[in-house]
Amino acid sequence: MEGSLNVIGYGISVIGAGIGVGIVFGLGMQAIARQPEARGPLQTNIYIGFALIEALALLGFVLAFALG
Repeated sequence: MEGSLNVIGYGISVIGAGIGVGIVFGLGMQAIARQPEARGPLQTNIYIGFALIEALALLGFVLAFALG
């Protein structure tokens, strides 16, 4: 029973990561649309934010099964 609760917790954390990725890319594209000349630094920050969000999602995946 406890293992299935871990999987449910991971599913909830994936929803949060998906929302975070959507916010990062959405606001990044909005910023690039407002200032196209700042595309390089903004794009770098977008990719760093994406990598951090995905790393936290993978950490949640590992912990869901490691602690169970």
